[in-house]
Parts: sequence; structure tokens; C-alpha cells
Amino acid sequence: MMLRIPEPEVMNDPLQVDAYAAADFSSTDQTVVERVAMLLQASAASFPDQARLLDLGCGPGNITALLAQRWPHCSVLGLDAADRMIAVADERRRAAGVSSERLSYGKAPLPLRQAGQPADLIVSNSLLHHLHDPQQLWSSLIPLASARCLVLHRDLRRPDSEASIDRLCQCHVADAPSVLQRDYRASLHASFTVEEVKAQLLLAGLGHLQVDAVEDRYLEVSGWIAGCQAGSDVSRP
Repeated sequence: MMLRIPEPEVMNDPLQVDAYAAADFSSTDQTVVERVAMLLQASAASFPDQARLLDLGCGPGNITALLAQRWPHCSVLGLDAADRMIAVADERRRAAGVSSERLSYGKAPLPLRQAGQPADLIVSNSLLHHLHDPQQLWSSLIPLASARCLVLHRDLRRPDSEASIDRLCQCHVADAPSVLQRDYRASLHASFTVEEVKAQLLLAGLGHLQVDAVEDRYLEVSGWIAGCQAGSDVSRP
């Protein structure tokens, strides 16, 4: 098995921010939103009015904005440690004419202990592999969660060889700008395996969450948790 090689935790370089803001991640972004809908359906659950949906490591706000579109009766908050990413996300919100009461962004490095209203949904996409200490993410979930909170975390999973990394890069980013090709290779080196994530969750007291390998390069963590603070509850019909 290849050893993990961490990469920088925060993507705040102007070239990176511009490249990621311009890239088309619509397919994978939409997949996250559809998975949330599927998990709700599988549990016969729905988000009540004014529920808080939280996107950790939101970057330029792609998924955050999609969550606000899909569940317009909810309040959606995107958090990221990079101020330039947050600036791009908020500019897009203003350009789209979306109220900051429905969709808002803030700079907040992990770990987190509070983010205002407890969350009925906590998602992240491609955040885990950036963290030098993955417990920064997992230890944040329960303090942020409402009494019943759905969680969905999607990330790359580390391949078993350099040859596998070469194959994935050729398959998925061969035509991408050079900065994205460089970062994709670094991210594959920095990502975790399914077994490593299961061990992380056990340490955080979240061993009941499901961890699955998805497609040729992703892993997904999903399930329900109970927060340590009173808050809005996900309702059942």
C-alpha cells in the first residue's frame, strides 16, 4: 500500500482559486446533492422549514448553491478556511440574486465547535484529504449537529500504486489545466483508504456511519448522528 503524502490544508493561492472557480465540476457536485436526496428518501425523512444545511470546505460554493436551489425552504451555510474561496462564493451568490438569509458563507478553519444554528445536514466534498489531522473533521460533526442530523462526506480514496494514480490522472484530468492536474495527483497521494476512514470514525465515536468505496476513485461516508445541543430536528412524514 502506498504511504499517504499530505498536501497543503488551505487552497488560497489566486491561481488555484481561479482554476477551481472556472472548472466544470457540475456532474460530481450534482451527485452529492442527489445522494442527500436519496438518503432522505431511504429514511422517509425531510428537512423542515428553516432547517440549517451546512457545507464544510465549500470552496467557491458550487455544492452550497445547489443545496439552496434544491431545498429553498432551508438556510444554507458554506464554510471554508480560504478567504479567497469565500469571496468568490459570495460574489456568485450576489450575482444570482440569492438572499444571504437563505445562502451565506463564512471563513472558518476546522475543527469547529459552533456555527450558529445546529445543522440538520452536514456535507463535505473533497475536504478530508486536505486535512493533516482527519479528526479535525470528524470531531466537529457532533458539536455542529442538531438532534437528528444527516451527514454525507465524499472524497477521493488513495490508490494502491503510482501506476493507479497515473491511470486515474490520464482518465479524469488529462485535458484539465496544469494546476488542476498537479493538484489532482497531489490529492490522490493525500487521500485516505476506506479502512483508514473507518478507523478514524471509530476513534471519533462515529463508527456507526457507513463508509463505501464509490466508482473508481471515491469514498463516501454517510448516516445519521445526534448532536450534543438542542436544535431543529429532521422531520418524518
